[in-house]
Amino acid sequence: MRVPGPGVMPFRGHRPGVPSPRLTGVVAGVAALLCLTGACMSTPEAAAKPPAGPELMVKSSQAMRQVETVAFTIATEGAPPVPVKSADGSLTKRGDAKGTIQISVLGALQELEFVVIGETVHFKGPTGGFQTIPRAQLATIYDPSAILNADKGVPKLLASAANPVTEAEEKVGGADAYRVAATLPKQSVTTLVPGVAQDVNAKLWVDKATGRLAKASLPLGTGATSGTVHVTFADYDAPVTITPPAR
Repeated sequence: MRVPGPGVMPFRGHRPGVPSPRLTGVVAGVAALLCLTGACMSTPEAAAKPPAGPELMVKSSQAMRQVETVAFTIATEGAPPVPVKSADGSLTKRGDAKGTIQISVLGALQELEFVVIGETVHFKGPTGGFQTIPRAQLATIYDPSAILNADKGVPKLLASAANPVTEAEEKVGGADAYRVAATLPKQSVTTLVPGVAQDVNAKLWVDKATGRLAKASLPLGTGATSGTVHVTFADYDAPVTITPPAR
Protein backbone atom coordinates (compact mmCIF):
# COMPACT_ATOMS: atom_id res chain seq x y z
CA MET A 1 0.00 0.00 0.00
CA ARG A 2 1.34 3.45 -1.04
CA VAL A 3 1.61 6.10 1.60
CA PRO A 4 0.73 9.68 0.54
CA GLY A 5 3.68 12.00 0.37
CA PRO A 6 4.26 14.78 2.84
CA GLY A 7 1.52 17.47 2.79
CA VAL A 8 -0.92 15.37 0.72
CA MET A 9 -4.18 14.54 2.42
CA PRO A 10 -6.03 11.58 0.91
CA PHE A 11 -9.75 12.05 0.13
CA ARG A 12 -11.57 9.39 2.08
CA GLY A 13 -13.41 7.07 -0.27
CA HIS A 14 -11.75 8.46 -3.44
CA ARG A 15 -10.48 5.88 -5.90
CA PRO A 16 -7.35 6.55 -7.97
CA GLY A 17 -8.11 7.49 -11.61
CA VAL A 18 -11.64 8.74 -10.85
CA PRO A 19 -12.25 12.57 -10.64
CA SER A 20 -13.01 13.55 -7.10
CA PRO A 21 -16.36 15.18 -6.27
CA ARG A 22 -14.44 18.25 -5.10
CA LEU A 23 -12.69 18.63 -8.51
CA THR A 24 -15.96 18.13 -10.41
CA GLY A 25 -17.58 20.87 -8.36
CA VAL A 26 -14.71 23.26 -9.08
CA VAL A 27 -14.97 22.65 -12.87
CA ALA A 28 -18.75 23.25 -12.84
CA GLY A 29 -18.27 26.46 -10.91
CA VAL A 30 -15.70 27.77 -13.39
CA ALA A 31 -18.01 26.96 -16.34
CA ALA A 32 -20.88 28.83 -14.72
CA LEU A 33 -18.65 31.83 -14.03
CA LEU A 34 -17.51 31.95 -17.67
CA CYS A 35 -21.11 32.03 -18.86
CA LEU A 36 -21.99 34.80 -16.44
CA THR A 37 -19.07 36.92 -17.65
CA GLY A 38 -20.11 36.61 -21.32
CA ALA A 39 -17.97 33.70 -22.48
CA CYS A 40 -21.11 31.70 -23.40
CA MET A 41 -22.25 33.67 -26.47
CA SER A 42 -24.58 31.16 -28.11
CA THR A 43 -27.84 32.18 -26.42
CA PRO A 44 -31.44 31.96 -27.71
CA GLU A 45 -31.78 35.75 -27.41
CA ALA A 46 -28.79 36.35 -29.67
CA ALA A 47 -30.02 33.83 -32.24
CA ALA A 48 -33.49 35.42 -32.34
CA LYS A 49 -32.29 38.99 -32.98
CA PRO A 50 -34.41 40.41 -35.87
CA PRO A 51 -32.84 41.77 -39.07
CA ALA A 52 -31.86 45.44 -39.11
CA GLY A 53 -34.21 47.95 -40.71
CA PRO A 54 -32.06 48.76 -43.77
CA GLU A 55 -31.64 45.04 -44.48
CA LEU A 56 -35.40 44.49 -44.33
CA MET A 57 -36.12 47.42 -46.65
CA VAL A 58 -33.71 46.10 -49.29
CA LYS A 59 -35.12 42.58 -48.99
CA SER A 60 -38.73 43.80 -49.18
CA SER A 61 -38.08 46.09 -52.15
CA GLN A 62 -36.54 43.19 -54.06
CA ALA A 63 -39.38 40.82 -53.07
CA MET A 64 -42.03 43.30 -54.23
CA ARG A 65 -40.35 43.55 -57.64
CA GLN A 66 -41.12 39.86 -58.16
CA VAL A 67 -44.83 40.08 -57.34
CA GLU A 68 -47.20 39.21 -60.20
CA THR A 69 -50.57 39.93 -58.54
CA VAL A 70 -51.85 41.23 -55.21
CA ALA A 71 -55.06 42.25 -53.47
CA PHE A 72 -55.02 45.60 -51.66
CA THR A 73 -57.15 47.51 -49.18
CA ILE A 74 -56.91 51.19 -48.26
CA ALA A 75 -58.72 52.48 -45.18
CA THR A 76 -58.56 55.83 -43.39
CA GLU A 77 -58.76 56.54 -39.67
CA GLY A 78 -59.60 60.06 -38.54
CA ALA A 79 -59.47 62.82 -41.15
CA PRO A 80 -56.18 62.59 -43.06
CA PRO A 81 -55.90 65.29 -45.78
CA VAL A 82 -56.00 62.97 -48.80
CA PRO A 83 -58.69 62.51 -51.48
CA VAL A 84 -58.84 58.69 -51.27
CA LYS A 85 -60.96 57.66 -48.29
CA SER A 86 -61.11 53.92 -48.97
CA ALA A 87 -60.36 51.45 -51.73
CA ASP A 88 -60.00 47.74 -52.38
CA GLY A 89 -59.20 45.65 -55.39
CA SER A 90 -56.72 43.46 -57.24
CA LEU A 91 -53.66 44.45 -59.24
CA THR A 92 -51.35 42.80 -61.74
CA LYS A 93 -47.71 43.54 -62.43
CA ARG A 94 -48.52 44.57 -66.01
CA GLY A 95 -50.70 47.39 -64.64
CA ASP A 96 -54.21 46.01 -65.00
CA ALA A 97 -56.49 46.49 -62.00
CA LYS A 98 -60.06 46.24 -60.76
CA GLY A 99 -61.89 47.27 -57.63
CA THR A 100 -63.84 50.01 -55.90
CA ILE A 101 -62.77 53.37 -54.50
CA GLN A 102 -64.22 56.21 -52.43
CA ILE A 103 -62.56 59.44 -53.51
CA SER A 104 -63.20 63.13 -52.99
CA VAL A 105 -63.49 64.96 -56.32
CA LEU A 106 -63.99 68.74 -56.21
CA GLY A 107 -65.17 68.46 -52.61
CA ALA A 108 -67.74 65.73 -53.28
CA LEU A 109 -67.22 62.15 -52.08
CA GLN A 110 -67.80 59.67 -54.89
CA GLU A 111 -67.82 55.88 -54.83
CA LEU A 112 -66.65 54.37 -58.08
CA GLU A 113 -66.12 50.92 -59.50
CA PHE A 114 -63.09 50.73 -61.79
CA VAL A 115 -61.45 48.36 -64.25
CA VAL A 116 -58.07 49.30 -65.76
CA ILE A 117 -56.91 47.36 -68.82
CA GLY A 118 -53.98 48.58 -70.86
CA GLU A 119 -54.41 52.31 -71.51
CA THR A 120 -58.17 52.31 -70.93
CA VAL A 121 -59.99 52.93 -67.66
CA HIS A 122 -63.58 51.75 -67.23
CA PHE A 123 -65.46 53.33 -64.32
CA LYS A 124 -68.97 53.83 -63.05
CA GLY A 125 -70.73 55.46 -60.12
CA PRO A 126 -73.64 54.23 -58.01
CA THR A 127 -76.01 54.73 -60.96
CA GLY A 128 -75.62 54.40 -64.71
CA GLY A 129 -73.27 52.22 -66.71
CA PHE A 130 -69.55 52.17 -67.27
CA GLN A 131 -67.74 55.03 -68.96
CA THR A 132 -64.17 55.09 -70.25
CA ILE A 133 -61.28 57.52 -69.99
CA PRO A 134 -57.59 57.21 -70.93
CA ARG A 135 -55.25 55.93 -68.21
CA ALA A 136 -53.28 59.20 -68.46
CA GLN A 137 -56.38 61.11 -67.34
CA LEU A 138 -56.88 58.80 -64.37
CA ALA A 139 -53.25 59.27 -63.35
CA THR A 140 -53.87 62.97 -62.69
CA ILE A 141 -56.27 61.92 -59.89
CA TYR A 142 -55.12 58.49 -58.72
CA ASP A 143 -53.90 55.39 -60.52
CA PRO A 144 -53.93 52.36 -58.15
CA SER A 145 -52.56 50.15 -60.92
CA ALA A 146 -49.16 51.84 -60.41
CA ILE A 147 -48.74 50.32 -56.94
CA LEU A 148 -46.74 47.35 -58.25
CA ASN A 149 -44.74 49.43 -60.73
CA ALA A 150 -41.07 48.77 -59.98
CA ASP A 151 -39.97 52.31 -60.89
CA LYS A 152 -42.58 54.33 -58.97
CA GLY A 153 -44.67 51.99 -56.85
CA VAL A 154 -44.09 50.04 -53.64
CA PRO A 155 -40.61 48.71 -54.64
CA LYS A 156 -39.37 52.30 -55.00
CA LEU A 157 -41.19 53.36 -51.83
CA LEU A 158 -39.36 50.74 -49.77
CA ALA A 159 -35.99 51.44 -51.40
CA SER A 160 -36.33 55.15 -50.57
CA ALA A 161 -37.23 54.62 -46.88
CA ALA A 162 -34.95 56.69 -44.63
CA ASN A 163 -33.69 55.68 -41.17
CA PRO A 164 -35.57 52.35 -40.99
CA VAL A 165 -35.54 50.73 -37.55
CA THR A 166 -36.88 47.26 -36.77
CA GLU A 167 -39.13 47.64 -33.73
CA ALA A 168 -40.89 44.33 -33.08
CA GLU A 169 -42.36 41.11 -34.41
CA GLU A 170 -46.15 41.10 -34.87
CA LYS A 171 -48.79 39.20 -36.80
CA VAL A 172 -50.56 40.63 -39.84
CA GLY A 173 -53.36 38.54 -41.30
CA GLY A 174 -52.24 35.60 -39.17
CA ALA A 175 -48.65 35.64 -40.51
CA ASP A 176 -45.50 36.69 -38.66
CA ALA A 177 -44.09 40.06 -39.69
CA TYR A 178 -41.43 42.55 -38.64
CA ARG A 179 -42.66 46.04 -37.78
CA VAL A 180 -40.31 48.74 -39.08
CA ALA A 181 -40.43 52.48 -38.40
CA ALA A 182 -39.15 54.58 -41.30
CA THR A 183 -39.49 58.00 -42.92
CA LEU A 184 -40.96 57.85 -46.43
CA PRO A 185 -40.44 60.73 -48.89
CA LYS A 186 -43.70 62.31 -50.06
CA GLN A 187 -42.74 61.83 -53.73
CA SER A 188 -42.79 58.05 -53.24
CA VAL A 189 -45.85 57.92 -50.99
CA THR A 190 -48.10 59.68 -53.53
CA THR A 191 -48.13 56.59 -55.76
CA LEU A 192 -49.64 54.61 -52.89
CA VAL A 193 -51.82 57.40 -51.49
CA PRO A 194 -52.33 60.57 -53.58
CA GLY A 195 -52.37 64.06 -52.11
CA VAL A 196 -49.56 63.57 -49.57
CA ALA A 197 -47.81 66.90 -49.02
CA GLN A 198 -45.19 65.88 -46.45
CA ASP A 199 -42.66 63.18 -45.68
CA VAL A 200 -44.30 60.46 -43.59
CA ASN A 201 -43.07 58.81 -40.40
CA ALA A 202 -44.59 55.45 -41.26
CA LYS A 203 -44.91 51.99 -39.78
CA LEU A 204 -44.24 49.15 -42.22
CA TRP A 205 -44.89 45.45 -41.65
CA VAL A 206 -42.65 43.10 -43.65
CA ASP A 207 -43.67 39.45 -43.91
CA LYS A 208 -41.10 37.37 -42.05
CA ALA A 209 -41.16 34.44 -44.46
CA THR A 210 -41.33 36.17 -47.85
CA GLY A 211 -40.06 39.72 -47.30
CA ARG A 212 -43.17 41.15 -48.98
CA LEU A 213 -44.92 44.21 -47.61
CA ALA A 214 -47.92 43.12 -45.56
CA LYS A 215 -49.13 46.50 -44.28
CA ALA A 216 -48.26 50.19 -44.12
CA SER A 217 -49.66 52.78 -41.72
CA LEU A 218 -49.17 56.41 -42.73
CA PRO A 219 -49.99 59.18 -40.21
CA LEU A 220 -50.80 62.39 -42.08
CA GLY A 221 -51.83 65.99 -41.40
CA THR A 222 -52.11 68.06 -38.24
CA GLY A 223 -54.88 69.12 -35.89
CA ALA A 224 -58.45 68.69 -37.10
CA THR A 225 -57.28 67.50 -40.51
CA SER A 226 -55.13 64.61 -39.37
CA GLY A 227 -55.40 60.85 -39.30
CA THR A 228 -53.85 57.65 -40.55
CA VAL A 229 -54.07 55.83 -43.85
CA HIS A 230 -53.75 52.05 -43.55
CA VAL A 231 -52.77 50.06 -46.65
CA THR A 232 -52.93 46.25 -46.45
CA PHE A 233 -51.78 43.67 -48.99
CA ALA A 234 -52.89 40.03 -49.29
CA ASP A 235 -53.34 37.11 -51.70
CA TYR A 236 -49.95 37.55 -53.30
CA ASP A 237 -49.63 35.92 -56.74
CA ALA A 238 -53.16 34.50 -56.59
CA PRO A 239 -54.81 34.08 -60.02
CA VAL A 240 -56.51 37.31 -61.12
CA THR A 241 -58.67 37.73 -64.23
CA ILE A 242 -59.40 41.28 -65.39
CA THR A 243 -61.67 41.74 -68.38
CA PRO A 244 -63.56 44.73 -69.79
CA PRO A 245 -66.95 45.15 -68.08
CA ALA A 246 -70.17 44.87 -70.00
CA ARG A 247 -71.45 48.30 -71.04
